[in-house]
Amino acid sequence: MKDIVKIIITGVGGRMGRAVCEAAKLDGRFEIIAGVDIAPLQAEFPVYVGIDEMATDLGADVIVDFSHHSALEGILRYSDAAGCAAVICTTGHTDAEKEMMTKASERIPVFYSRNMSLGINLLLSLVRKAATALYGFDIEIIEKHHHNKLDAPSGTALMLAEAAAESVPYDAEFVYERQSVRRKRAPEEIGIHAVRGGSIVGEHEVIFAGTDEVVTISHSAASREVFAQGALRAALYMKGKPAGMYNMEKVIDG
Repeated sequence: MKDIVKIIITGVGGRMGRAVCEAAKLDGRFEIIAGVDIAPLQAEFPVYVGIDEMATDLGADVIVDFSHHSALEGILRYSDAAGCAAVICTTGHTDAEKEMMTKASERIPVFYSRNMSLGINLLLSLVRKAATALYGFDIEIIEKHHHNKLDAPSGTALMLAEAAAESVPYDAEFVYERQSVRRKRAPEEIGIHAVRGGSIVGEHEVIFAGTDEVVTISHSAASREVFAQGALRAALYMKGKPAGMYNMEKVIDG
């Protein structure tokens, strides 16, 4: 008999929540036992307006969160009370909220990634390698998303910038706009640029610009399915894990 992973989806009525629902229904390894969304929603499982309305004895193995970063405290509190893992896929978390996750991971298993795509996580590795090899090249990052995306730059763009910054032999400075200051580009800058328009699911491009040559590494998501599949892979990995912080690199390695 298959080992079923019982999941709760927060933000179940949103674009990504619906994508996770559809992917889970097609995959026999998952059972959605409940959902949380601030908007009324009819589904094959109970949907609650707030996570505090749910009983903690539903038997959930994992909470998959695609809601809003402000919901983090309630999600971690529920995971702690219910004894289940939390897979946090939402972006836009503050430093205080990230610290909240770190502290919660002392008691419960917490997975956190600002991008659930397996391809993006490979891209991070390539960016680290390129930033080391292409010393002296200027680094610029361009990210493109649909016009409904709230945060800018994207969490993934920041992940890419951080990956590059870890690999260069100087203190990198993230620059988000240049129109306010008239000056030459400083060598230590990593430019980060956001484009919002139409129905673009997600495109990220890292440009290494040197003298007389340019190296570009990019990733494009054609649908939200890639993120949904990544979230489910993380949920499958996180079932039964001990307390601690986990990321997509650990999921891929595992």
